Amino acid sequence: MIYSKVIATGGYLPAHRLSNDELVLSVDTSDEWIVSRTGIHARHVAEPDELSSDLACCAAEALFKKINNQRHLVDLLIVATTTPDSIFPSTACIVQKKLGLKANIPAFDIQAVCAGFLYALSTANAYIRSGAARSVLVIGAETMTKILNWEDRSTCVLFGDGAGAILLEASSEPGIHHCKLAADGNYSEILSTPGQIRSGKISGSPYLQMDGQAVFKFAVKALSQIALETLAEANMTKDQVNWLIPHQANMRIIESTAKHLGLPMDRVIVTLAEQGNTSSASVPLAFDAAVIDGRIKRGDTVLLEGIGGGFAWGAALLTF
Repeated sequence: MIYSKVIATGGYLPAHRLSNDELVLSVDTSDEWIVSRTGIHARHVAEPDELSSDLACCAAEALFKKINNQRHLVDLLIVATTTPDSIFPSTACIVQKKLGLKANIPAFDIQAVCAGFLYALSTANAYIRSGAARSVLVIGAETMTKILNWEDRSTCVLFGDGAGAILLEASSEPGIHHCKLAADGNYSEILSTPGQIRSGKISGSPYLQMDGQAVFKFAVKALSQIALETLAEANMTKDQVNWLIPHQANMRIIESTAKHLGLPMDRVIVTLAEQGNTSSASVPLAFDAAVIDGRIKRGDTVLLEGIGGGFAWGAALLTF
């Protein structure tokens, strides 16, 4: 049987770190208000000319350094992003060119907002399990700060920019045990960026908008349920999970989800405080951080989960 296994990880955060204390100089809020409601102390902000493809490439280069630059092995590239460089070409095609990956391999974007990385990972897993690919580079890359209204304290304090990458390869040993995805468009209005380009002009608001309380209620229930379903369908229990890597949206959501799953917080990977919500980049960034600092080791069982606008959500269970 063919499995897909995580071979390496990589991550990148823009150099500009924006702390709460700096943010309150221009936004009607306070460090205490932000921390008490979100758990966020700072976030990283891309420069005006720094694009999602640039962040994606930096994360991928960090990954390639760990595998002796064997980028020639990649035969499929998937980029999860909500903030593409342009309407088209896809950010994946731009990244393919910038990284110097071989020509004629498939490269495409996936847009599922904060669940984007889980959707991309599930797709990559299916390609490998079917034999259609052997080595897949999966990247979550976002410049969320470019679609924020910096006068709206209910949203601008939450998000940051960054990119995370993983390399999956075909293996005879179990890697990804199970992936599960879900979506419900009936909740699309509680988290959206509704603007459109029509006849060369923006129609509707180009800014991210959110009903925070509605998102919280939906996210906790959906994440808890899909995590338990993923474990059950993989014939595994929560006691077998070494680490939970949740989407880094809000500390209250993370804590509530862990509680519903009966997992102590010392088994949850959290990077939220210094990164904010980096949408599709948050799970791979947290994964990479925990691999680098030694918490996640080879042989560990890791449960990943994410949820975002759509609503779209998903989970993946793997052995690293």
